Amino acid sequence: MEIQYGVIGGLAVIAMVVSAIWYGPLFGSAWLRVIGADTDVEEKRKEMQKKALPLYGIQFLLVLFQIYVLAHYIKGWNTVSGIENALWIWGAFIMPTIAAASMWTNDSAKVKWVRFLIQAGCQAVLFVVFGYVLSVWG
Repeated sequence: MEIQYGVIGGLAVIAMVVSAIWYGPLFGSAWLRVIGADTDVEEKRKEMQKKALPLYGIQFLLVLFQIYVLAHYIKGWNTVSGIENALWIWGAFIMPTIAAASMWTNDSAKVKWVRFLIQAGCQAVLFVVFGYVLSVWG
């Protein structure tokens, strides 16, 4: 079965939408507190949004690459499901990387855990979706 590049592109768009919801209405307030963002002042909020805009393009390209590699990985290890493949990668590479980035800060233990749970949780949801879709249509 060939890799479906349209599916990879579609998943990258879905990842951006899911992440916008995850870091917006679901956990946006907690995330802004964790990163110390001051959004109470309109001017600071607009400045933060302006600085973030180019990062969305970079993030999209990184997610596109991530899904591309995952699609090839799933095709190569076909003795387990796409979801299981995705969870193995999440558990072995994504989650430990997020944990390290969260642990080695000067934040309080509570902030470290909130940071870790928000980021690792979003990636877990995305990888389950990626694994499922890639195993069915990828």
